[in-house]
Amino acid sequence: MRQKSRIWIQVMAVCITLVFCSASVYAAGSDPAEIAAGKLLDRMTLKEKITQMMIVECPDSKADSIQKNYQFGGYILFGDDFRGSTKKKLRKKIRSCQKASKTPMLIGVDEEGGTVVRASLYKQFRKHRFSSPRAVYRNKGYRGIISDTKKKDAFLKGLGINCNFAPVADVPYKKSDFMYQRAFSAKAGKTVKYIRRTIGQMGKDNMVSVMKHFPGYGGNGDTHGRIITDRRSLKTFKKRDLKPFAAGIGKGADMIMVSHIKVKAFDGKRPASLSKKVHKYLRSEMGFDGVIITDGMAMDGVMDFVGGDEGKAAVRAINAGNDMLCVTGSYSRTYKAIRSAVRNGTIDESRIDQSVKRILKMKLKRGIIKTK
Repeated sequence: MRQKSRIWIQVMAVCITLVFCSASVYAAGSDPAEIAAGKLLDRMTLKEKITQMMIVECPDSKADSIQKNYQFGGYILFGDDFRGSTKKKLRKKIRSCQKASKTPMLIGVDEEGGTVVRASLYKQFRKHRFSSPRAVYRNKGYRGIISDTKKKDAFLKGLGINCNFAPVADVPYKKSDFMYQRAFSAKAGKTVKYIRRTIGQMGKDNMVSVMKHFPGYGGNGDTHGRIITDRRSLKTFKKRDLKPFAAGIGKGADMIMVSHIKVKAFDGKRPASLSKKVHKYLRSEMGFDGVIITDGMAMDGVMDFVGGDEGKAAVRAINAGNDMLCVTGSYSRTYKAIRSAVRNGTIDESRIDQSVKRILKMKLKRGIIKTK
């Protein structure tokens, strides 16, 4: 009898396990965004899938006709897009670009506050530029951070912008560090609290967040002008630099931007943006399942590494694990290089599909793509 009882208990345990596993599979497979993204992906051509992975510096002219031809995943706006424009003109331009899109675009901007603002820098868009998060906190604490984030989101959405390349999750060491003025604090704990509040509020406002610059600038110099090599230990990263990113992931960050710094703790041979090891760590160790995007692909920190070959950089970035490329150089050369790489087998099309599905899911989640 005892033997039969033991067998019966084991059988029941297996059955219960199978029930729970089946329920989990069913729940994952029934995610509406997952299903909708899959259907959209199935209808896309190879060209449309490749260009969906590109967020491109907005062309000065004929942005809508260029979008009609290429079908980019998005445009990113810089200072020139606001300097000689008005709210009315900009809204019209963005509407025209969206109208030309089969899949609604990300319209992004760096509106961090403080030293990096694009739209609020010009009085025809906002009377006063947004203050740095550091200054906001100093005057009004974390409540001020939430209020400031709400105002930014409402301001940008009012212009037709649905993606802010913020917040900065880097933790510098001292005032002379390149990232100090843009960072919230030189203390990881404070930065964690800032990131949680900012990402949380952006999510509530359906503003796409881009947390940057993984795995953390720390005390390094500017990769816009040269290759930078970081020599911190993995222990140091875990103790301070990775904590704000982990906090943002926990609060549902939509996108994470990877820097062009060579980080020896992860991969001393390649810039982080081109490193499979860095991307694997972000996915496997930190559990991020959102969209990974490169920093600007025309920056010297990556261009010098590939001998100035934009196409080579783009192909390596995709094979490293990036879902989107921030194309601040030639979009035509970038597209052609990726297309050739898919056709000759250097990039597997399933790798492209993986990334595009993530992008589509994010756009569905944030209401950029409307579901019927």
